[in-house]
Amino acid sequence: MAKRKTKYVCQECGYESAKWMGKCPGCNNWNTLVEEVAATGGRGNHTFNVGGKPAGKPESITSIESQKEPRITTTMKEFNRVLGGGIVLGSLVLIGGDPGIGKSTLLLQISYQLAEKQLPVLYISGEESTRQTKLRADRLGIKADQLYVLAETNLFDIAKQIEEVKPSLVVVDSIQTVYREEVTSAPGSVSQVRESTSELMKIAKTNGIPIFIVGHVTKEGAIAGPRLLEHMVDAVLYFEGERHHTYRILRGVKNRFGSTNEMGIFEMKEEGLREVMNPSEIFLEERSQGAAGSTVVASMEGTRPVLVEIQALISPSAFGNPRRMATGIDNNRVPLLMAVLEKRVGLMLQNQDAYIKVAGGVKLDEPAIDLAVAVSIASSFRDQPTNPEDIFVGEVGLTGEIRRVSRIEQRVQEAAKLGFKRVICPKNNLEGWTIPKNIEVVGVSTVQEALDIGVSR
Repeated sequence: MAKRKTKYVCQECGYESAKWMGKCPGCNNWNTLVEEVAATGGRGNHTFNVGGKPAGKPESITSIESQKEPRITTTMKEFNRVLGGGIVLGSLVLIGGDPGIGKSTLLLQISYQLAEKQLPVLYISGEESTRQTKLRADRLGIKADQLYVLAETNLFDIAKQIEEVKPSLVVVDSIQTVYREEVTSAPGSVSQVRESTSELMKIAKTNGIPIFIVGHVTKEGAIAGPRLLEHMVDAVLYFEGERHHTYRILRGVKNRFGSTNEMGIFEMKEEGLREVMNPSEIFLEERSQGAAGSTVVASMEGTRPVLVEIQALISPSAFGNPRRMATGIDNNRVPLLMAVLEKRVGLMLQNQDAYIKVAGGVKLDEPAIDLAVAVSIASSFRDQPTNPEDIFVGEVGLTGEIRRVSRIEQRVQEAAKLGFKRVICPKNNLEGWTIPKNIEVVGVSTVQEALDIGVSR
């Protein structure tokens, strides 16, 4: 008989302790240590060898032949681009998002698109029965003989079905429900999630089967379970959006087979998710003409330029400490830019409340949006609107200078395509590329220059 002992495992970071502690020494979180029973002997490490191959030997990197990773493309171009061009064979992809945001709907639609190409797909649901999955499929209009549905949480049975079906794609919804019998902790614990993901990774790499796993998120928005989970997989995708809005954003934060920080826009319809091919038009369709405090910025999301409206509201404060609130951008960036405007431009903002919002629910984090935010603040403070046909791009330094940004050519081309007439950008970005004929590009060196051009007194 195997000897058993009790250990305490942190449900956030996986730290193990022989005794219970209120605060985890690994991640400093309180009340996260949970008692688990682990076998210390009498049992070897059991792994599933589905179509296993012998272990390889070390090779010189110069003798390894370079080749392009084979991919499976879906009919959703937005989904393909976020993954770097399609689904890589043998990859393990983790998708996280808030409950009810549409993760299962997205993966069921992707499974249907591959099944229509006569590629067998195995959809494993640990949270719903096959009848519940069928009801969702009926609502989405999904009927495909090559789409197989399995309601199972035992990892050994899942591996056995993968060996029998030999699918071209496997979806596991969700990883927190899957368990291994050899691990004594409850499903969803750190040990179960880690071991189950490890075995699914072996199945994917050994057989060349791409596997998508759904991960729950915590109240802070991070994927539940150990941080190791995100390090083990090949790609991590976050499905974001407001539940009360129809638009959803699929954002890639890690991708071993493509660029990171790519973004795909989808619209939630009654019949499922529909991709939005030109998100700039969506984000600007409700823009008010001639309103003070409104500017448009050309932001880069991965390799794609997106035009987004930034709104600012500056009003006198009724309290001793003025409020600084921001939605869609870093909250710490607002007081920094207001300090630059006060010191370098002379705007008296120290007794003003400031509210900044990125329209459309998009989150922007690149430095190139600084100039647009600063112009919005100045426009609202002076109560003078900007030209609705202007675009502002640039990083603002603490001395009031405008610093160069990346990919200025793509930003200007996107602005010209949507009918904007002028782009105000850093002067250092004007060299080395061809300006389109139907748009004017104005280079500025300081915030004061940009305000003189973009905001009338």
